[in-house]
Amino acid sequence: MLLFWSLLGLLILAVAYLLAWPVPISPVAWNAAPAPGYVGPHAVNQKLAGLQNLGLGDDAGPEHIVVRDGWVYAAVSSGSIVRMRPDGSGREVVVTTGGRPLGFDFDARGALVIADPEYGAHGGLLRVSFSGASSMTEVLTDSVDSPVPGDAIRYVDAVVVAKSGKIYFTDASRRFGAKAFEGTFIASVHDILEHQSTGRLLEYDPATKVTRVLLADLCFANGVALSSDEQSLFVSETGEYRVWKVAVGAQNLSAKQPGPGAVPLLSNLPGYPDNLMRGEGGRIWTGLTKPRGAFIDDNARKPWLRKLVMRLPRSLWPVPPAYGHVFAFNEEGKVLVDLQDPSGAYPETTAVTETADRLYIQSLHAKTLGWMPKPAL
Repeated sequence: MLLFWSLLGLLILAVAYLLAWPVPISPVAWNAAPAPGYVGPHAVNQKLAGLQNLGLGDDAGPEHIVVRDGWVYAAVSSGSIVRMRPDGSGREVVVTTGGRPLGFDFDARGALVIADPEYGAHGGLLRVSFSGASSMTEVLTDSVDSPVPGDAIRYVDAVVVAKSGKIYFTDASRRFGAKAFEGTFIASVHDILEHQSTGRLLEYDPATKVTRVLLADLCFANGVALSSDEQSLFVSETGEYRVWKVAVGAQNLSAKQPGPGAVPLLSNLPGYPDNLMRGEGGRIWTGLTKPRGAFIDDNARKPWLRKLVMRLPRSLWPVPPAYGHVFAFNEEGKVLVDLQDPSGAYPETTAVTETADRLYIQSLHAKTLGWMPKPAL
């Protein structure tokens, strides 16, 4: 009898924990379109399998890659941007921010513009200028001036510099900063499970030093790229499985009310779109960092159940398995190239950096930099 009451007590405690223990997310109900599966232009294939690899030493996570002047630059998890020759030789650290650089670009003067969500108190948009062997790091912006002055940027993510000098970048979540929530990946899981859609597409103008909102209410605003005429931006909304096309002149539009200045270009994708990178021949590349998971879609209308899951051990969180998948599309939203590796041997494929003869594969967690000879595209 004593054993019975002891077990009953433990069961009551376990149920109380699962139903009432505080968690940081406050999920909301949303509508998830039925997952399309791997069909049509995304039919299952093995074209990304068997990647070749360049070593990163003790580093990992080449989440963003830029090829410039014969060097391959990569933002890695140690908080550095490193560079190497295409054969992997000459690897060296270009700059260490002390945070976790994600997206980066070069401005007209050769300075690095870096989105680092773990720099300082809550991250920010950085510029690193070089003079000989020395460098200087400055914070360009870590808050928004318009429409709400002083509104902190909590998860700066991707960035692209326009020829005009203006800098476009994403604030993935106003709720879950990478610095406060144990890094970029854990913060992203919190944000997507909660689904309050607080991400934003932003512009920083170096001439006026003003940071403003172009498009708000995105569920984990992620990759960003410019159109060829630089009159439009493409931005990934990871948590809603879609890519938007947004006018550079957009003013504080809402993703909840699409209009002429901001329209979904690709919708209901079979996975979570991440970075966006311009390639050659008008191509824009993205990576589906994970395939869609049935739990999140099936429980889109059950916020209480998504909240309960956060009380489970992390090994039981509904994170989909690895599945290598990158694809290219044009500015009208037509899928041009689709490369997959269902085995997920190269994890979290976030996008592609295309050169004349190679495709470099970006990844949040891989221990090497993957690449392949460019196929006939």
